[in-house]
Amino acid sequence: MANKVDDNVLNVLFKSARTHNVWLPKPVTDELLHEIYDTFKFGPTSANSSPARVLFLKTAEAKERLVPALPPLNVEKSRTAPVVAVIAYDTEFFEKLPKLFPHADARAWFVGNETLAQETAFRNSTLQGAYFMIAARAFGLDCGPMSGFDPAKVNEEFFPDGKWKVNFICNLGYGDEAKLFPRGPRLDFDEACAII
Repeated sequence: MANKVDDNVLNVLFKSARTHNVWLPKPVTDELLHEIYDTFKFGPTSANSSPARVLFLKTAEAKERLVPALPPLNVEKSRTAPVVAVIAYDTEFFEKLPKLFPHADARAWFVGNETLAQETAFRNSTLQGAYFMIAARAFGLDCGPMSGFDPAKVNEEFFPDGKWKVNFICNLGYGDEAKLFPRGPRLDFDEACAII
């Protein structure tokens, strides 16, 4: 079914794509955010569980609410990004499983099993966060993912009912190529992989 994509696609998604910290003052439309979601939602998850939830912070006021949860080094990155995507997960994702996975009573696998529900929600929302970044790049945006923040403060500010919990934050927009750091090295195959 799948055909190999050309080198240009691989460059846009991976090889030439970079993590951005400085943003051009160019807006990201709501329509584009919809397109990104409507693309990345098709990435695979366990039992089609799809636990990721995304809160898009676009206004200056919304981004200022995030500032107390950020270390000083990350404040301007998020203040100046056209969009800050808070990638979260729904702790009650399994309530949607009758719709998402109708072939079996998958909801029953998680009800009363908090450890399994937490592991599944976190792992699969992380996968979906990666799909989100690939989709954003495919639509011409740059990403600046961050794990440098206080999750308790983010959850308290944006998800006080405790149903959603933050996984990571991704600044989004059109990066300033002139302000990129040199690309960091990567591990070679033999340093990171084994075939047995």
